[in-house]
Amino acid sequence: MDSDSEHTSRPLVRIRLSPIVAAAADELAEAGVASPRVDAELIAAHVLEVSRGRLALIESLRPDQLRRFTALVGERARRIPLQHLLGTAAFRHLELAVGDGVFVPRPETELLAGWGIERTPPGGVVVDLCSGTGAIALSVADESKAARVIAVERSPVALDYLRRNAIPFPSVEVVEGDVTDPALLTAEHGVVDVLLCNPPYVPDGTEVPPEVADHDPAEAVFGGADGLEVIRPVIALAAALLKSGGFVGIEHDDVHGDAVPSLLRADGRFGEVTAHQDLTGRPRFATARRT
Repeated sequence: MDSDSEHTSRPLVRIRLSPIVAAAADELAEAGVASPRVDAELIAAHVLEVSRGRLALIESLRPDQLRRFTALVGERARRIPLQHLLGTAAFRHLELAVGDGVFVPRPETELLAGWGIERTPPGGVVVDLCSGTGAIALSVADESKAARVIAVERSPVALDYLRRNAIPFPSVEVVEGDVTDPALLTAEHGVVDVLLCNPPYVPDGTEVPPEVADHDPAEAVFGGADGLEVIRPVIALAAALLKSGGFVGIEHDDVHGDAVPSLLRADGRFGEVTAHQDLTGRPRFATARRT
């Protein structure tokens, strides 16, 4: 028998999927990963090129798939963000490209995006400050069919991801700029319907998980000694950009449940100031309407 015939006659080795995923979940739990079972299943789905919901229909892995799965689980156990390993982050109805140098969008920010989408009029103008991957801006473009969305970001690395993610959305204009610059978007003063912002807001010195400390850019996470260093100028910029009756929504740290609404009221150009909680009941974003 020749070597080719001998090779094709060998039975294909398969490894049962269920115990492998269970063992991976235990490994991730020991490493301190917050959602070990979910992460193990998402990695398995990524390796098998199926949705997580279809894992129950798959009984086994090939040896090459097992090697890849084991390697990715090992990296996750070293607290490399899951989204970096998968290359994408899910946000509302989108899959966004992510990686080193750009802030990974969080599920809680979906609430702010949804609030803004509900208030975007047909053909309206929406501004997303500190856009990062473009999660908020692109969700608005995807779901509200707004005539114009402006996504503002200053980080060159984040801008690369933002531009890549924005390719399917021609209504989104990407602007390189610093949201603390009062001259930003001067041509848009008084014409914006909705302004949304997920700024850096964690107070300096706050302990954060390894995924954040080692992989999210610090300039996208920390907002000065009190965490409000960027939020203050954003409020002033929002007042300049919004038309009368326009809406502003700003995400903040859970220690800012009173501080950000107070800043909005103190500005004197906003009414209907409202504090919002995330799905865990923590203060998460504040909204207001331009008077």
